[in-house]
Amino acid sequence: MQMDSRRRPPKSSRTTSSNDGGPLHLHHKQLAPSVDDRSLSPTPKASDALPLPLYLTNAIFFTLFFSVAYYLLHRWRDKIRNSTPLHVVTFAEIAAIVSLMASFIYLLGFFGIDFVQSFITRPSHDAWDLEDTANPNYLINEDHRLVTCPPPANTPPIPKIPNPEPIITPLASVEDEEIVKSVTDGTLPSYSLESKLGDCKRAAVIRREALQRITGRSLEGLPIEGFDYDSVLGQCCEMPVGYVQIPVGIAGPLLLNGMEYMVPMATTEGCLVASTNRGCKAMYASGGATSVLLADGMTRAPVVRFETAKRASELKLFLEEPDNFDTLSIVFNRSSRFARLQGIKCSMAGKNLYMRFKCSTGDAMGMNMVSKGVQNVLDFLQSDFHDMEVIGISEVNGVYMFHNWLGNFCSDKKPAAVNWIEGRGKSVVCEAIIKEEIVKKVLKTSVASLVELNMLKNLAGSAVAGALGGFNAHASNIVSAVFIATGQDPAQNIESSHCITMMEAVNNGKDLHVSVTMPSIEVGTVGGGTQLASQSACLNLLGVKGASKESPGSNSRLLASIVAGSVLAGELSLMAAIAQGQLVKSHMKYNRSSRDISKAASS
Repeated sequence: MQMDSRRRPPKSSRTTSSNDGGPLHLHHKQLAPSVDDRSLSPTPKASDALPLPLYLTNAIFFTLFFSVAYYLLHRWRDKIRNSTPLHVVTFAEIAAIVSLMASFIYLLGFFGIDFVQSFITRPSHDAWDLEDTANPNYLINEDHRLVTCPPPANTPPIPKIPNPEPIITPLASVEDEEIVKSVTDGTLPSYSLESKLGDCKRAAVIRREALQRITGRSLEGLPIEGFDYDSVLGQCCEMPVGYVQIPVGIAGPLLLNGMEYMVPMATTEGCLVASTNRGCKAMYASGGATSVLLADGMTRAPVVRFETAKRASELKLFLEEPDNFDTLSIVFNRSSRFARLQGIKCSMAGKNLYMRFKCSTGDAMGMNMVSKGVQNVLDFLQSDFHDMEVIGISEVNGVYMFHNWLGNFCSDKKPAAVNWIEGRGKSVVCEAIIKEEIVKKVLKTSVASLVELNMLKNLAGSAVAGALGGFNAHASNIVSAVFIATGQDPAQNIESSHCITMMEAVNNGKDLHVSVTMPSIEVGTVGGGTQLASQSACLNLLGVKGASKESPGSNSRLLASIVAGSVLAGELSLMAAIAQGQLVKSHMKYNRSSRDISKAASS
């Protein structure tokens, strides 16, 4: 509304009629810079010479500009595909180019010349300065004049949200104070502080102070000291202002495949570490657990499009032909010395083809590694399938990269049946036999009660709920806690928590066989958050820090097995608590602290 109003030439004062017959008075104080200037003729604007109303002229040229640009871009794309020189143009293309230039010149004049003229010719008190007026009830009537109308009767005043008082904390130097003012004024982007200052810690302090002044809210309680901000630059977190403290507890020893592990768990949920620890105790007293790695392969799934479904099916058959696999493997494996293509599975939706690449990735979680390999294969395929349309292309460091990770057939950070059935990352099964006396003494329940509860809750109950990979009691609790402690991607807890818990009475019904099958545990021991000091220490506690030099990939596989073993312990203990009726009682005792930690920390 204000854009239109600044282009409307003021006219002499008069009274006009509203739609309901009532008068609408034009206020001279809003339309003239001073009383003495009322008799003067208004300053002409460039937009006054237009034969059509301004809004209609703008609409015509905007439509012309974008429609012609869209037409030319499509013509150039077709020429590139057909290897036609771009300088060979038709009469229609010449007309389109002329129309594009004409509309561009108009739009340039509309936003440039008229705008500059309005500032050159405006008085010291602009006739259209709405900020200084007392009455905000403005309308633009049919002949493009600014008018006012009285507010409706019995209209309550609109409450104004008071601006918060800025919180000002003294900084170390006058220079820092000036930088904070630049950030709060918007003249210096907050994200550029690290590159401008060359000091990540100082950048975090300045950004934090600017944030407090802008919002008027204190960040007291969010620590900033004692953290290596250089370690997250360009890797883990952008624009840091502090870090969140999450306590790390230890469950164990977890006796797994004859080895003992003390499992770090970062959580704020009371009873979780204690419950998992009780499960570890029951397993240890029964001889420990055994785990088996069923598969190890990370996936990525680009989507490409063809003109016809028949053409898409030709690429599908080509990729799934066994004779072509060796060639595709050579192309794919160039991306890394650890990447080894294992297979490609395709699925079609009309003329769209989804290709799910699976490969080993060493000790890395590996999605970036797979992405590079897929990039190589797509480049290779374009020579024979030049009509293959990839979703998008961008330039990174002078190299054109395909944006082909939009297929969701991977599937990453989303519950998906393909991960539950085919697996993603590490597929692990872990089992243990808990002796009858341990079930009674440590778990305080019976074998029959656990078997029945597992059938009713984890199996039948999850089926009634329509669960997807959630046939368990609380696998995600343990997975999340271990992931956060060891620097994994917490969002991948979604598919990594796919788990089915099985319980069965064995040895004539005396002992309990319990197992968890987890087809998509996505972990790594190098890259990402694993390089941070705290997370690296937790990996070192488990003996899986960094990459294995003797057997690449063995550290990440062992970490996946430890995750599965910890889930087994957590499932065993929670199911026992539910069977015994102790779940609510234990949470009320250990997870209902009334102590005010913030006051305790400040005292």
